Amino acid sequence: MKKLAVVLAGNGVFDGAEIHEATLTLYSIEKNGATYEIFAPNIDQHHVINHITGEEMPEKRNVMIEAARIARGKITDLAKFKASDFDALIFPGGFGVAKNLCSFAFDGVDCTVNLDVEKAIRSMIEQKKPVGALCIAPVLLAKILGNVELTIGQDKNTADAIKSMGAKHKDTTHGEVIIDENHKIVTTPCYMLDANISQIGDGANNIVKAILNLA
Repeated sequence: MKKLAVVLAGNGVFDGAEIHEATLTLYSIEKNGATYEIFAPNIDQHHVINHITGEEMPEKRNVMIEAARIARGKITDLAKFKASDFDALIFPGGFGVAKNLCSFAFDGVDCTVNLDVEKAIRSMIEQKKPVGALCIAPVLLAKILGNVELTIGQDKNTADAIKSMGAKHKDTTHGEVIIDENHKIVTTPCYMLDANISQIGDGANNIVKAILNLA
């Protein structure tokens, strides 16, 4: 039975992991006969957003503690991740990816990536194991790996930034998956498009199937 590591960026679309993408990814992993373990970096969130008003709130939260809400408490510090223990690695999206796992939301092409995130991705690539990314999460792969083929959907500004990092971008629509066979990178757009939850489910299921085929 294949085992996937799932990395979450917190809890909630505007400052953490996108909950639909995260939950449907976990569902798809189980539905396709695999298992998972959930990880998150043990760091402070960049900020906390009121998900009703969109306004920043005057408080601090921890990425791993917030992600534990989705994981139902069963979560591991990403610093303890070992590529040898897993067949694949996958990153659901959400603004937390671009704010907590890296600084793309603020610095664009000049962003930096959390060291534990970069270490996890590089260690999987070195062992020739697949890495998947949903929504905005492919920017991590573009920044770290450069010359890879991926998708974030159809957003021109984000696609241009990805190209500036050295990656090749392909426009996609709902449920489509781009596979970079050479690097074993698999990406799908999800909420980078105007999507409903069933379309997110399709994307999550398709990317998990593609990852398991490569694993």
